[in-house]
Amino acid sequence: MKSEQAEIGIKKNNRKAVTEMLQQVLSDEFILYTKYRNAHWNVEGHDFHTKHVFFEEEYGKLELIVDEVAERIRMLGFYAPGTMREFLELTQLEENTPKQNDSISFMKILLEDHQKMIAFIRKSISENAEEHNDEGTADFITGLMQKHEEMAWMLRASVKTF
Repeated sequence: MKSEQAEIGIKKNNRKAVTEMLQQVLSDEFILYTKYRNAHWNVEGHDFHTKHVFFEEEYGKLELIVDEVAERIRMLGFYAPGTMREFLELTQLEENTPKQNDSISFMKILLEDHQKMIAFIRKSISENAEEHNDEGTADFITGLMQKHEEMAWMLRASVKTF
């Protein structure tokens, strides 16, 4: 992992540790973005149009998040991963697709991914603030977690059966 000088009041070894966490977050975000694109392109069924539009709206949100995470890594003085090989090596998410192309099948997989990401980010918040003296990144990822909580809620409400 290359770095550059960033005198921002955080020791380099702490910035490196924070950056390693952010590299996983970036990789997860990019894989999730790709999975939403797949759902958008391939969803079928009676609710095709509404879910096609829904998946497009959600991957639009993730596209912005991907850029924000990469830029946060750069602010800390390190380089962001930017290849599929790097993303696949760093992600905690699986590169999986549903057996059927209906919206519920796609949404269940996406929901699982959001929940994994929320748990990882939640664990990382206090670690960044307390252990690495980086309240800025702790605040940044708190915002990311809230975005994923909202996206997960939308999916959870959509797949709920009575």
